[in-house]
Amino acid sequence: MKAFFVQGSRRGALAKVAPGALALGGVVLGLVAMATLGVRGAWAQQNSDGTPNNPEVHILPVQGNVSMLVGAGGNITVQAGKEGVLLVDAGLANMAPKVLAAIKTISDRPLRYIINTHVHADHTGGNEALAKTGSIIAGGNFAGNITDIGNFATIIAHERVQQRMSEQTNPKLSDDMLPRDTYFTPKKEIFFNGEAIQILYQPAAHTDGDSIVFFRRSDVISTGDVFTPSSYPVVDLERGGSINGLIDSLNRIIDIAIPAEKQEGGTYVIPGHGRLCDEADVVEYRDMATIIRDRIQDLVKKGRTLEQVRAAKPTLDYDSEYGATTGFWTTDKFIEAVYKSLSQKK
Repeated sequence: MKAFFVQGSRRGALAKVAPGALALGGVVLGLVAMATLGVRGAWAQQNSDGTPNNPEVHILPVQGNVSMLVGAGGNITVQAGKEGVLLVDAGLANMAPKVLAAIKTISDRPLRYIINTHVHADHTGGNEALAKTGSIIAGGNFAGNITDIGNFATIIAHERVQQRMSEQTNPKLSDDMLPRDTYFTPKKEIFFNGEAIQILYQPAAHTDGDSIVFFRRSDVISTGDVFTPSSYPVVDLERGGSINGLIDSLNRIIDIAIPAEKQEGGTYVIPGHGRLCDEADVVEYRDMATIIRDRIQDLVKKGRTLEQVRAAKPTLDYDSEYGATTGFWTTDKFIEAVYKSLSQKK
């Protein structure tokens, strides 16, 4: 079966769409165009109150057991099989009913796992509502004695995600919103639906609790917000992020991904926001982030102030593709975050 191509944002290239997406014909053609072209800015698909301005949720088949759900805030990765459904991220809270409806078009099996890639509400807001529709995987006597923890889907995340969510006071989150299964080691591994899944900690990247998720059999990586191809990298300094850690995470994704013919396809990459990508897209994004980091680093070493760095326009040749003057994450905010990240005392 031949793959087809739609114009993407990669300079001088076309984005290749997973062959499995062809199975749904013309409906998917429109969806693929939407997912590939994406939206302008990582939060451009949301109103000022955090709700999506286009409340439709769509499913894009990727490859293997994995699909990509778009329109619920952050992108959601769906892995479905005989054992049930696993999600990477949960979208915004108010989108949970539409997320559930979309999942039902893939599988009628119970939701078993939700993996949170990081703390932000556009990726964790749906935790409670979605988890309560699922059920924990349990066996033996344990299966009948789970009233204390609730017979919900298991929410997994790095321990820093749980810590930050439990510390939040405005609004304070219920216990059922929080990850129950946390890890503090470099990785956590599970085997589900006949597939090995690696959850890989990315220290001090977008935040201090990021994970990327690698579906080894399906050959798909779900990145969370360490990779957002529709905007400049989002570095959340308040929550422990850093530009150097984020670039390290992009290099980790590139190390895992293996391209197919003519550097297209092969391992597919589902970003935190924006279109379906492959390794070449991540390489281009990593190169952009590294070049701008190095430019700003040079100015920091020369003692330039933040305003002087802004006046030097270190992002100018990339602004047409990644820049924004309005919305949550503007070019000025990106420059400021990189400047402050590189100016921090070691």
